[in-house]
Amino acid sequence: MSVGSEISRPPVMEDVAKLAGVSHQTVSRVLNAHPNVSPQTRERVEKAIAELGYRRNTAARSLVTRRSQTIGVLGSDMSHYGPANTLLGVEQAARDKGYFVSMASLSEVTPAAIKDALEYFMMQSVDGIVVIVPHETMFESLSTISMAVPLVAVGFGVDERLSVAAVNQRMGASLAVQHLVDLGHAAIAHVSGPPDWIDAAARIDGWQRTLAQAGLADSVLIRGDWSAESGYRAGLELADAGSVTALFAANDQMALGALRAFSEAGLRVPQDISVVGYDDQPEAAYFVPPLTTVNQGFKELGARCMQMLLFDMANGHSGASSVVNPKLVVRSTTAPPSVGQ
Repeated sequence: MSVGSEISRPPVMEDVAKLAGVSHQTVSRVLNAHPNVSPQTRERVEKAIAELGYRRNTAARSLVTRRSQTIGVLGSDMSHYGPANTLLGVEQAARDKGYFVSMASLSEVTPAAIKDALEYFMMQSVDGIVVIVPHETMFESLSTISMAVPLVAVGFGVDERLSVAAVNQRMGASLAVQHLVDLGHAAIAHVSGPPDWIDAAARIDGWQRTLAQAGLADSVLIRGDWSAESGYRAGLELADAGSVTALFAANDQMALGALRAFSEAGLRVPQDISVVGYDDQPEAAYFVPPLTTVNQGFKELGARCMQMLLFDMANGHSGASSVVNPKLVVRSTTAPPSVGQ
């Protein structure tokens, strides 16, 4: 009869050690991915863990290490592609490092709601917090709150009071607009995100700066709300005006709406008007035509968040910043303007 069949209680580390024929310390080294374990021994221990169905007692472990192995993630607007995929990137990176994620989402971004959410995490004894709330209000609130655990903010500007991980949004916008300029477009409109989003403001700035460097005007700015519907309305407005040859949309959903509007107005993409989106969501490659867009690197952003959080947990607050550079993905919605445009 195997050790596994004799156990009527949940298996403990000593049971794994007995079945694998190793010491308690060796099992601990395997569980903690210690390098000084031979492949053969590691395989025996992992086989014993699987046979017994052993699970770590995280509560007991936290009493010893004073760590809960849990990261709190505070978010808002998770229905949108950018924040949702930033969360997925953080969650995957946390899991890879052996941490669980506790999620809290704000229904409204106010100082009181932010304070309540952070207190909720502290009651859970989280080891660190990642904040994915791309609103100016959040930045202002975090700058005035003193936390007992490390905190990394996603998407904010450099501030020595905060550890910050971000995508270089100005660079992403510049890549999109410069691509259109290099193709020969001189009249490039922008459909932006909401004005209270930090990323939306940075993309507007990148659009304006790139046009200014090329000696071009930035007069055609339409405010959107990230939805395909707002992109559709903007596309109808631009088609009716007939004053631009290219559009830079601040996300792929608004670009999708614009593509439909242009089709309904009888404009061919890219022959009559070029379109660049932002995010590189998986469906972008299957738009009609396939969408030229900007990839933000959400997986890398999540990894950077965890790297910074683990560093601050080990060494104290750093106030450092880490920036991910986005990449332009060229597909079929961009081309030189037609002769005579």
